[in-house]
Amino acid sequence: MTNREIVSAYYQMWNEKDFDKADKLCDEDIRFRGSLDITANGIEGFKEYAQMLTKAFPNLYHAIEISVFENDMAAIYVTYSGTHEGKIFDYEPTGRRISYSGASFIHIKNEKIYSINILGDLNSLHKQLSS
Repeated sequence: MTNREIVSAYYQMWNEKDFDKADKLCDEDIRFRGSLDITANGIEGFKEYAQMLTKAFPNLYHAIEISVFENDMAAIYVTYSGTHEGKIFDYEPTGRRISYSGASFIHIKNEKIYSINILGDLNSLHKQLSS
């Protein structure tokens, strides 16, 4: 797979909530920092993060707005949207629709995602959850 195909499959995995695909897409020792500023290491840590996030936002959708690829790196601007149906941080479920942005920096090595660092707009998310 090309790097573009790997990244596309990664976001498709999120949108389908099929995190078993991480075993094929990600390095077993993946270093992951998610949009909520939570760090997880290894595929199991990544899957735990994904399950926690999709429990809070069961219909979470990742919309790729901009993607840039160079060598073994990708920079992706994403808009996340979903409905707040589970506890996250100290916020009980509100039933509100949320939308916030993030910038993902992905390092691919040996046709697998080796690391992901995501800068999420947490100010926007907190405002939507608290108002």
